[in-house]
Parts: sequence; C-alpha cells; structure tokens
Amino acid sequence: MTPEQRLLDNLLDMQEAASEAIGFVGGSTPETFERDILTQRAVAMTFVLIAAAASRILGRFPDVASEHPDIAWSTIEGLRNMVLREYGDPDWSLVWDTVQRDLPALVAQLDQLRHPHIQGE
Repeated sequence: MTPEQRLLDNLLDMQEAASEAIGFVGGSTPETFERDILTQRAVAMTFVLIAAAASRILGRFPDVASEHPDIAWSTIEGLRNMVLREYGDPDWSLVWDTVQRDLPALVAQLDQLRHPHIQGE
C-alpha cells in the first residue's frame, strides 16, 4: 500500500466513524441520549476510532496537520480521552455537543481533504 493510500484510508476511517456517531444520535434528544447506554457506548467507540486514526495520521504524516490547520488535530486525538476519563464515565452532554456541533464540520473537512479537486475545479 502506498503512503498516499494509507493516508486516504485513515482519513476515510475518521470520516466514517464521525458519520456513524452522527447517525447513532440521529432522532435523539440530549435527554434520551443521557439515558441510552447502548448509543452512548456506540458513540464512545466512534470517538476512540476517530482519535486512533488521527493519531496514526499525525504519527506517519506529520505535515498533514501543518498543511491543514483548520482541522483540530490535537483536539481530535483527545476524543479518546474524553470517553475514557473518569473510568469511562464521560460528560455525556459534552459528547452530545461534540457530535452535534463538531462532527458534521469534521466530516465535511475530511471529505474536502480526501477529494481536494471537487470544490476547487
């Protein structure tokens, strides 16, 4: 596998996991999410997957972060810590807000990064 393909695969992993998290909470409210352990665990796993892929990208392709500062790479790496802190009892309202506010933008940013010529040409 070429380095470029490896980078694209990791970006796709991040994008798919973020999209899954958005889908998992679709139709929920913050209140129902707070009580739905199955959805909480599913979203938490997507956070771990997103963070792991971001960490692989930053480890293997450090220039990506400096070339794309609009993506909050270090914050994304911290998603894993968000769900693992306090012995697996994260602040679910913060997780909810992240899914609602930040992940749709991340999906769009990753799509643009994976397909740079779609908007520019």
